[in-house]
Amino acid sequence: MPLPAKAFQRWLHGIAPDTSIADVCRLSGVKRTTLAQQLVRGKVAESTVVSISRAFNVNPVTSLAYFETYRDLAGSQIPPSPRELVSQIATVDLLRAMIARSGNEPAPEASGARQAGLLALGPAAHATSVKNWVDAIDDGELRHRVSAATGIAPQNYSAQLTANRMAPEVAIATSRAAGVGLTGGLVATGLVTEAEAGWEPGSRQAALDMLSDGDLTVLAGDRLQALGKTLRRQEHDHQQTEKIWENLG
Repeated sequence: MPLPAKAFQRWLHGIAPDTSIADVCRLSGVKRTTLAQQLVRGKVAESTVVSISRAFNVNPVTSLAYFETYRDLAGSQIPPSPRELVSQIATVDLLRAMIARSGNEPAPEASGARQAGLLALGPAAHATSVKNWVDAIDDGELRHRVSAATGIAPQNYSAQLTANRMAPEVAIATSRAAGVGLTGGLVATGLVTEAEAGWEPGSRQAALDMLSDGDLTVLAGDRLQALGKTLRRQEHDHQQTEKIWENLG
């Protein structure tokens, strides 16, 4: 839910009282026309607040907590569960971990930097991070509870997960419905980083290391199966589109 422009202006005056809008946009990378349009409409996007917060060295989660919709973000949060942490590891990183465990690590003569580059985890938000996160916290009834709380039809909610996107307020509602920390969905959607959300450094790697070889293999297999279905669906849609164009001549 976009944030009220009046509340945004009060917040902005609090963190940058002597800074012009032009300078705010220049420092944050937010287009001046974009911010102007949002202010005219009376609704400012959460991503705008996040970008400006980073430019002025303010934690984005703290900034969001200034607004009524996200007031519950203030104070300490429940840390992410191991399942949530693993959900924020990309499939390719799971496969790399499997290879490393199989004994096919980089050769000893490879530089430390090269090894680190091969084994370091990518960003928490990845190609299927939103759906993976919801699956990790779903007890089987989560989608229905979120639908009841937000008014979003279950099929529309599922469509958002398939598209790997979710509005911030829906992410918060999902966390509440699941009884988990409120920042998990914000990380999964890429709105904030794991560090900004207060996750312990290296927590995703630690959760990955805790997986047994069997659990890691099953998880990677499930991810690959889901990826295969997505690719086949995309290929089918592409073929159908080509046929339509061919028929149109």
